[in-house]
Amino acid sequence: MRRFIIKGTLCLFTSLAVAQPALLETVPDPTPPVLIPHAAPPAMAPQDHSLEPQVTIRANEMAVVEEYRINGRLYKIVVTPRVGPPYILIDHSGDGSFAHIDPTGLGTPGLSVPMWVIGTF
Repeated sequence: MRRFIIKGTLCLFTSLAVAQPALLETVPDPTPPVLIPHAAPPAMAPQDHSLEPQVTIRANEMAVVEEYRINGRLYKIVVTPRVGPPYILIDHSGDGSFAHIDPTGLGTPGLSVPMWVIGTF
């Protein structure tokens, strides 16, 4: 009985595999879209260059150091040594104490999420 079920299943799959494909219908070309006139998009606000970081790059025989500042406040340091992997120091709280962040994400416990200043008073 078991052989009959196995042989029947194999015959069914074999007949499905060699079955002729169904004839394809031709689909008419779609009509072109109707263009509806609309108002022009609003003008973009002028770009605030004070929000872009100022990057200072210093190089010596041991490493390349990139310092990132916004509004004169140092918030990130990227150190790329001549030998070894680069590492990042970030000031999360703004008090001048920098924490080491592993750029590969393998050696740092926890998660470093992006943080932006929305407004200051």
